[in-house]
Amino acid sequence: MELKFSHIDVLVKDLEQACAYYAQILQARISTTQIWNRGGLHVRYAVALIGQERFMLVQPLAGNLKELLDTVGEGMIYRHCYTTPDIELAYDELIASGVQPEDENGQPLIRENLQSPSGTRIIWLPKRFGHFSIEILEEKALGAFIEAAFA
Repeated sequence: MELKFSHIDVLVKDLEQACAYYAQILQARISTTQIWNRGGLHVRYAVALIGQERFMLVQPLAGNLKELLDTVGEGMIYRHCYTTPDIELAYDELIASGVQPEDENGQPLIRENLQSPSGTRIIWLPKRFGHFSIEILEEKALGAFIEAAFA
């Protein structure tokens, strides 16, 4: 499977406060605020860009990430995210290796339903080690999403 590291996701209680902090301290460029609201998972998030490196600040409002924030507190890196040029091939390779890709709520994800609310096609590996998660996104669509978020 062809993968390239993309970013990490970090839980925060106050998105605006976190964005202001990283903009001031690290001179990070901060994207517009984005919303993910599907299947009971509701978050606000923004991309922090430092040079070519990026991370996402995620403020959960409802769902499994809100429960995680309430349990462990903010600042937790809970997800590593990678891109691939062919998300369907990545899906097929995971299935062939005995791994069932999941959606954002840990439910089995079918190949025909890879579209996310952000417009990027996406899959998650099942969590094997506590709360840590791996996300795989379609490279071209993620690039377009990032570009639009900073426009």
